[in-house]
Amino acid sequence: MSASRSFSSIVLALTLTFLWVVGWYWHTATEVAGIWWRSDTFAHGLVVLPAFAWLVWRARDRVGELQPQPVGWMALAVLVAGLLWLLGGMVSVAAAQHLALFAMLVSAFVGVLGWRLSRVLLFPMLFLFFGVPIGDFMLPTLMHYTAEFTVWALRMSGVPVYQEGLHFIVPNGRWSVVEACSGVRYLIASLFVGALYAYLNYTSLKRRLLFMVVAFVMPILANWVRAYFIVMLGYLSGNKIAVGVDHILYGWVFFGIVIFLMFWIGSRWHEAPTSSAAHTVAGLRPDSGQANWFAALIIALAVAVFPPALKVLDAPIPEFPVTLSAPAPAVGWLAPAPQRFDYRPVYRGARAEAGETYVAEGGLDPVGFHAAWYLGQREGSEMIAWGNGPASSAVHGVSLVRTARTLVFADRPVRENLVSTEQGRVLTWHWYRINGRAVVGDVEAKLRLAFDRLLGLSDESAVVIVSTPVNADEDSARERLKAFLERHGEAIEQAVQAPARQIPQ
Repeated sequence: MSASRSFSSIVLALTLTFLWVVGWYWHTATEVAGIWWRSDTFAHGLVVLPAFAWLVWRARDRVGELQPQPVGWMALAVLVAGLLWLLGGMVSVAAAQHLALFAMLVSAFVGVLGWRLSRVLLFPMLFLFFGVPIGDFMLPTLMHYTAEFTVWALRMSGVPVYQEGLHFIVPNGRWSVVEACSGVRYLIASLFVGALYAYLNYTSLKRRLLFMVVAFVMPILANWVRAYFIVMLGYLSGNKIAVGVDHILYGWVFFGIVIFLMFWIGSRWHEAPTSSAAHTVAGLRPDSGQANWFAALIIALAVAVFPPALKVLDAPIPEFPVTLSAPAPAVGWLAPAPQRFDYRPVYRGARAEAGETYVAEGGLDPVGFHAAWYLGQREGSEMIAWGNGPASSAVHGVSLVRTARTLVFADRPVRENLVSTEQGRVLTWHWYRINGRAVVGDVEAKLRLAFDRLLGLSDESAVVIVSTPVNADEDSARERLKAFLERHGEAIEQAVQAPARQIPQ
């Protein structure tokens, strides 16, 4: 078979495999494409597939006369990716389904092409993972270290700074590190461009990996310097420049300079391309057509297993009457509190919610109670989702001052947050109840839900949030929450467990 005909068979195999996988997982694929189109952070995904096609075409001379020789064992990798997709669908973790889709696509490509062709096309296939719209999990960490470096650099420059978590105050202004300042966009874009640069300009694995380290470290350091310069420009100009939208523009200009410097550094390690002879099939014993078709069929069946399985395992639970009540005030407490307390957490999609404000007799500052109960969670009605939480980005004027930390009170773990609202600072404690177990971490809660669903258990869950204004200091607010839970802890447990007894049998 000629090289051109061999390459045509490879393109046909890749195209049919792509259509087969995307056809079965169309909903997930359209979700990913929608994120590419809407999100500035993941807009690079729009060029991932064209870049993959170009990289495959560029490798046509190295392919030579190699032909697809499907490997049935790769069906195991497809099944693992499919299981991740299934679990993600059962607990509404879109990121897990997006990652699983690309893992399944790459695994199917390897299985259909075979080992020899996959080695030649390894980078183009791995490059597809840049299409996964994932990276938001890095936001809290990147924001934290950006704030820490900026404050440190300001103090080293002689500027007095008062810091409280992600917020800090200089003599002529107040600043905060928000998601747009985290640098995650710069980091993802740098890794995307850096991977292409390393593949196209180096031949040794050592130099490629070294350049990827540079592509990872430089945007992080550059974002820290960028944040420092922006605050300094605002400070020195009396907040006349580098504030508002223009500091985002300055950031991208600065990032462009950083990318140029990164390429300049990379050019110092440039390697001359090595001549690679085209692969031939001389001396190889080709597999029989029947064996190839059988292996391809196994992979195709592995791809098609999970969407029907999700429909069976994730059958919707019909609506039914359910009530969730706030506990009655304990002795020495009053409810509702006469003092106004407007803070409310956001937990959309709940089947039942309850809220109340309490105040200790003779006390001045109220304590807020809020609980939400979930069952049959799916997209739009899951407990742990974007926009849900003590500091929801869906509410104007509400932001997280300090990242969450875990405390233990009376053998009960709670997650503490300091939240900024238009009425002032609020201290919150929250925890989850999942099938009678107390959990505080979002990741742990999602994993427990996934395994419960996989074992055939329900996803009955509740979240409890207690909150109080920080008027004097955090320690006083913390003691107020402790006092409230000491008197109401048992009643709260009974209240959030009551809806489970109302589930129709």
